[in-house]
Amino acid sequence: MAEILVLAEHRDGALQEITLQMLAKAADLCDAESHRLVAAVFCGAVGGMLAALEGRADEIMVCEHPRLQDFDLDAYAEVAASLIRDRRPLLTLLGHTAWSMDLAPALAIKTGYPLATDCVDLLLEGGVPKVVRQVYSGKMLARLSYRSADGYLATVRPGAFAVAAPAGRSAEAVYLPAPSLSPAPRRRFAGYRDASKGPVDITQADILVSVGRGIGDEENIEPARELAGLLGGALSCSRPVVDKKWLPKYHQVGTSGKSVKPKVYLALGISGAFQHMAGITAAGTVIAVNKDRKAPIFRGADYGVVADALDIVAALKAGLLKK
Repeated sequence: MAEILVLAEHRDGALQEITLQMLAKAADLCDAESHRLVAAVFCGAVGGMLAALEGRADEIMVCEHPRLQDFDLDAYAEVAASLIRDRRPLLTLLGHTAWSMDLAPALAIKTGYPLATDCVDLLLEGGVPKVVRQVYSGKMLARLSYRSADGYLATVRPGAFAVAAPAGRSAEAVYLPAPSLSPAPRRRFAGYRDASKGPVDITQADILVSVGRGIGDEENIEPARELAGLLGGALSCSRPVVDKKWLPKYHQVGTSGKSVKPKVYLALGISGAFQHMAGITAAGTVIAVNKDRKAPIFRGADYGVVADALDIVAALKAGLLKK
């Protein structure tokens, strides 16, 4: 029986959703192979993060130190590498975020383990990890093998996996000794600034009405916004809409925007470029409306309507207002 280790990511004392997404996928892999699932939290004080991890891991390794309050590459790499060398997990998962884009390569060097980045799926074949990544700018998916090693590292794309309900695992917390870290780091943490943050968080919406270039003009966005409100959802968009400055960037879905996971995604006048489709892989039901019956989005949609997006918006609004 081997272990799969998930390195938790947190901000301002709260777990980031990518941690729960990785734990959900790791739980599936562990259940299939009878492996143990271990979560590791490096922090200043674990606080409520333990409660958020309850039932999601077989063991929770906690290391508390003032230098670990906020991300510090030198401190995190030293503690994580020490834990990996001690536990020797089969697979260690990190989120493919700005945080781990710094940390993962450092761990690969310190441990000698091979690293696969920006993975959209993970699997075990014959007890050996393999990963799925997008190649050719997202036009294709490739299943890749690692070179043979004692352990493996992977960073996971946010939104690639859905968050699952706690599975009732007996998450025993084990506190690691505080490491001997220099109190004077080479880099000083100043603060967090989320450039894509705005009054609307499209990543939390159950229903998204998303507009693309096919909406025609900026004035046609308002009916779509009204439809989103009638449905109890939020308005989102593709990159061309942001490039035209019709909507702020925090509405954008895709590889250069946000990955979303609504129960229903209504795409209005969106062609379906691979960059956009990569942002809706975790969506429940995708409904595409486009006048071009050959639009790529129809290949990834659950339902497709060949029609003018504005006509569909008007019909849906009329039907909802009658209720």
